Amino acid sequence: MSCIFCRIIKGEIPCLKLFESDKTLAFLDIGPLSKGHALVIPKYHGAKLADIPDDHLSEILPTLKRLATATGAVNYNILQNNGTIAHQQVHHVHFHMIPKPNETEGLGITWPSTSGDMDKLKALCEDIKSKM
Repeated sequence: MSCIFCRIIKGEIPCLKLFESDKTLAFLDIGPLSKGHALVIPKYHGAKLADIPDDHLSEILPTLKRLATATGAVNYNILQNNGTIAHQQVHHVHFHMIPKPNETEGLGITWPSTSGDMDKLKALCEDIKSKM
């Protein structure tokens, strides 16, 4: 069975389309966290962000920006998950634009931060930099 988002792109499954181009599709989420919650997807299939060629990502952020403006959202979250344990449910890259109109609507999140060891962080920084 093919990916649900690929089937939406092909027109096999209807969506509430907000924007479409050769590379990008934006539509309302049918299980919204708040009014205006939308998804922006590349038409190129890939499960994780690293699977999508850069040229197929070029319209994603401008489309998210246009959506946020069009909904009138002053506060909002842009969310993109990679992998099941990172809460990805549909394994086709997608970005959520979730308006946060008040404390109770929209995305709820906790941020379990820790105090970082500066020497370890510097070493990690150098390691990652060397691979970019």
